[in-house]
Amino acid sequence: MTIDDCDAVATVRVRGWQAAYAGLMPQSYLDAMSVAEDAEKRRGFFARSAGRVTNVVAERDGTVVGWGCFGPSRDAGTTADRSELYAIYVLPEQVATGVGRELMEELTRRAWEAGFRGMELWVLKENDRARRFYERAGFTPDGAEELFDVDGVPVPEVRYTRSLTG
Repeated sequence: MTIDDCDAVATVRVRGWQAAYAGLMPQSYLDAMSVAEDAEKRRGFFARSAGRVTNVVAERDGTVVGWGCFGPSRDAGTTADRSELYAIYVLPEQVATGVGRELMEELTRRAWEAGFRGMELWVLKENDRARRFYERAGFTPDGAEELFDVDGVPVPEVRYTRSLTG
């Protein structure tokens, strides 16, 4: 990913949220999401996280259709060899086409090459489709749960983990 991809990544992220989280978080929040505002945030995050966060895009015919990123685990008490999958999204029309699987394979390979030996992620507890995707990618829930606040509405998340191999 380059800084020039931020507009396309924002489109993937916003459309991905709106499709994946409908019925799982406040619809008013999803409806209010703005690609332009998200693109500006992506540019800021990208500039500030250089060297700490790895961002990867998936393209088809020169068009960005997916995006994911990882970096060091943000959970307290984890070791330096643990990474965290911060995000992985594909355009809604690309779901179940293999783009997400290929993106996950690339992200976990790069995490291994960066010296990480494990990866964790947080997923909405009620997001059954995403949980099945992560389980097929070798992740398992480890029992940790937390609440994610969306416009004052608590949305439960669960943590998944997996070991990384070369």
